[in-house]
Amino acid sequence: MTATPCLQSAEKRAASSLSFRAASDRGRSIMKSALVVGVMMLSEAHSQATDVDAAIVFAVDASGSIDAAAADLQREGHAEAIRAPEVIAAIDRGNFGCIAIAYVEWASTGQTRTVMPWTSICGREDAQGAAAIIRREGNKGNSCRRSCGTSISFAIDFGALLLDGYVGHASSRIIDISANGTNNDGLPVESSRLHAVGSGITINAIAVPTFLKGERQNLVDYLAENVIGGAGAFAVEPYTTNGYVAVLRRKMELEISMLGNLSSQSSTPQLASLGRTAHGSQLNIRLDDFRQRKH
Repeated sequence: MTATPCLQSAEKRAASSLSFRAASDRGRSIMKSALVVGVMMLSEAHSQATDVDAAIVFAVDASGSIDAAAADLQREGHAEAIRAPEVIAAIDRGNFGCIAIAYVEWASTGQTRTVMPWTSICGREDAQGAAAIIRREGNKGNSCRRSCGTSISFAIDFGALLLDGYVGHASSRIIDISANGTNNDGLPVESSRLHAVGSGITINAIAVPTFLKGERQNLVDYLAENVIGGAGAFAVEPYTTNGYVAVLRRKMELEISMLGNLSSQSSTPQLASLGRTAHGSQLNIRLDDFRQRKH
């Protein structure tokens, strides 16, 4: 069988001839032009998108530091979380009773792979179908066959473009970053965060446990200080690999349940049962299986 090149996709091919390392408005404009063709293709292919309580882009790390174990953790974790009864119940409580999700993998600037384009989740059957696609098509730890850095900024920019291209109304727009390292490629992540949050997008994040292959540091603090942003934004990190699925499920349940409370940047979601403490528009949550995010 012929090996699949690293994160090959229409979006990557549209961007592969460009360098996006200059942190400038011109660089961002060039990048947006390069990506818009691929995003438009995804939007046109799913023109039957419906009105939803939230449109969520799951942006999953597939950089060179993601080995088979970390890839399995992310792929299986998202599949399990999406189909969890608690998450489906949270979706059902929304005004529309539906969310839309897209699942993409990213590495260096220009390296993306759309595993699942926009898909409506309006109940258990939809969730099970989406989980099956993620399990079947998600990274198995062999996506990166050449140098693949960690461009969280590119993941945010690409996620924002996907959200801009969503056909239908979404009451909330969210980018969920899953990563096991810091931004080391492309534009400064703070610049990408500023642009996304400025357009009304919330960026949440989960750290892949840092004792897997990857950078060893308190990654959740980095994500909290540099990556997350927008109304009710939060970052979480499980203590163990066994805790990743449970933490991810709680994270999804939390952010979907919060939707009705995120009408403004100053909103403070009612999360007393989770023992949260609020810091402006961002949350510092305390759970037994979470590392505390210090702000």
